[in-house]
Amino acid sequence: MSSENYNFCIIGGGIVGMATAYSLSAKYPNKTICVLEKEPKIALHQTGRNSGVMHSGIYYKPNSAKAKNCRKGKKLLEAFCKNNKINYDLCGKVILATNDSELPSLHNLLERGHKNGVDCSLISSSELSKLEPNANAILGIHVPECGIIDYTDVCEKFSELFLSANDKNEIHFNTEVDFIESLGGQILVGSRNNFEITADITINCSGLQSDRISKISGQDPEIKIIPFKGEYFELKSHAHGLCKNLIYPVPDPQFPFLGVHFTRMIKGGVECGPNAVFALGREAYGKFDFNTLDLLDSVTYRGFLKMASKHWKMGLFETYRSFSKKAFVKSLQRLVPDIQSNDIVSAPCGIRAQAIKPNGDLVDDFIINNSENIINVCNAPSPAATSCLGIADHIISYINS
Repeated sequence: MSSENYNFCIIGGGIVGMATAYSLSAKYPNKTICVLEKEPKIALHQTGRNSGVMHSGIYYKPNSAKAKNCRKGKKLLEAFCKNNKINYDLCGKVILATNDSELPSLHNLLERGHKNGVDCSLISSSELSKLEPNANAILGIHVPECGIIDYTDVCEKFSELFLSANDKNEIHFNTEVDFIESLGGQILVGSRNNFEITADITINCSGLQSDRISKISGQDPEIKIIPFKGEYFELKSHAHGLCKNLIYPVPDPQFPFLGVHFTRMIKGGVECGPNAVFALGREAYGKFDFNTLDLLDSVTYRGFLKMASKHWKMGLFETYRSFSKKAFVKSLQRLVPDIQSNDIVSAPCGIRAQAIKPNGDLVDDFIINNSENIINVCNAPSPAATSCLGIADHIISYINS
């Protein structure tokens, strides 16, 4: 079989993959680029199922890849949206301590935000009442630069611009990558549907499948992606007034999850959630959906077993809350006491690609591995969408080095 050759091949049509395709096409307009996407359209998984928040960078360890890329990426994303007339709103968020035990973590978070250059400040309960009249806290942090956006819109604009930059640029849909082989100075990439291409440089941005693609490329990422389902509710129309913008709890520092929160959506409505339950498949979005291969892959991994033995209490609570609307509402009432069960209705869920080390530790930073002409983005959960253009620049820096 003859193979078409490209300068760059990107595996994965989520926002990191499409941001990389766009950034490469802007920097190298004469180079050819193809994107291989296993679904019939772009942005169907993590990109199209997240809460649409433009993160400020307040949560992330100073000088970490997350902190650096989030701060840089947010500025680049804002400029991109202005230039391309994509709707976004820097509406601000509040992070709330509802009892004395959360105050040390709140102050640590504020200090971290200042170190990362985030516009944030402490607010009293009376100041909070002006921003979010229905919220409850003894002390909070206001982050006015935090915003909301629809990342599918951003992804579609990346796609449009990347394809128009060079008439030889392409997206191949329904193309699931099965093998990657080095052919001297080039990389052969193929799919089970009898499809092959060659590329000078191949970039893995496959999200939930990133560890598997990394392995077939010949790189051992030394982590495994374990899927965690984030289940959401949304406020019914009569209850929209309970939340003006974004209301978050103080996160548990042991975990990379932010806790259930309220998020006003850029296209209307307010989401509540998510929780974080172990998913029975990397794309098992339904309550009882499962994928046998994915499930066995997770539960036979020693890192998962060590993580589960360490955090089984939290896992049990998250699972209980998944099946108990009453328990979910009780968690929401910590932030907004007036919310009731009849104020919310189930909304679509998402699945987070959480990397776990063999010792059971949850990876809390981006991982991008570079080896000759293969670059693997092995861990890019939230805030990857906010950071996407920063991550793309980081990938390009490997190409230039």
